[in-house]
Amino acid sequence: MAERVRTLVEYNASVSLTLPGARDHGPGFWEPAARTVTPEGDVVLLVPWDSPTARAAAYAQDDDLTCVMEITDVAPVAMRQRIRGRAWLAGWLTAVRNEDRDRCVELLAERHPVQAVLESDGDRPAWMPVRLEVGEISVDDLWGTGCVEPEELARTEPDPIARHEAELLQHLHSAHSDQVRGLCTLLGDRAAGAEVHAAVRDVVPVALDRFGLRVRLTEADRRTFDARFDFPEPVRDTGELRHAMHTLFAAAMG
Repeated sequence: MAERVRTLVEYNASVSLTLPGARDHGPGFWEPAARTVTPEGDVVLLVPWDSPTARAAAYAQDDDLTCVMEITDVAPVAMRQRIRGRAWLAGWLTAVRNEDRDRCVELLAERHPVQAVLESDGDRPAWMPVRLEVGEISVDDLWGTGCVEPEELARTEPDPIARHEAELLQHLHSAHSDQVRGLCTLLGDRAAGAEVHAAVRDVVPVALDRFGLRVRLTEADRRTFDARFDFPEPVRDTGELRHAMHTLFAAAMG
């Protein structure tokens, strides 16, 4: 579960910040341009320099500015019930200053192409790094519900497939829909699988990670259910993923 949260923090696009008690909640200023996790388990975020978040963090002292970071995970392929889950990280927000700023910016650059957003706007930078010192983490998604300790977040790494997931799922849906549908034959024994295949009206890839592929099936009566197809071994990169997908599709073809 810690890996799942770390993956959401690093790569999921939809993030909002809530600062209880902060004033001047301007619209459009709550979406960070990038974020990453430090070796200590803190979350570093790039926020607009003139945003309420940046102003509040600039005046914060130690742990007096509480913050809740909410991540909404949305499937990259259109389907019913598209939200795959949510995670919440609660803690204390402060500005990143002095020599610590260079270290945090370097960490961000390892994960994201942040150079463009860090360019100065006149005499001052357009973006400001802030730090969320995480105290509590919870997640509720397709993989389960529970809590994660900040120390676990620091020790784990994001899923290596996450940065490519959206593109790969969209490609599977548009170019390999027949093969994705053919995975129905792997559900249960061959007879049951064939019956499911005949009853299913639509099959959409909903999630892909280093452990396997999840698809959403819609039956003729519009009922939906998810099926997960695990790889024989977790994959480490797109090369191993390609081989695992070929093996999965070959098994579906009998």
